[in-house]
Amino acid sequence: MRKGGILPILMFSLPFLALVETASAAGGATDAWIAIAASIAMAGSAIAAGMAIKATGTAATGATAEKPEVFGRVLIFVALAEALAIYGLLIAFMLWTKIK
Repeated sequence: MRKGGILPILMFSLPFLALVETASAAGGATDAWIAIAASIAMAGSAIAAGMAIKATGTAATGATAEKPEVFGRVLIFVALAEALAIYGLLIAFMLWTKIK
């Protein structure tokens, strides 16, 4: 795993923290926290889906190269990994509709 991966995450989260501070001063902190939660849900599920697709896609490619008739079965596993991002997107939309 790559070292120093926390710095981009901190740099990405600083504008959100500033948004929360500004919103809490104006009295609308709930909307800012919902926006942060929606972005975390989407980003987390997209990263997890990417890692899952990497693992299952590699295994599916190897299995299909050895036995081409298993393509349909291994495609299901890759599709299940892609569903993680869709679930995160649904949660993000559900949270986003709560903002007034």
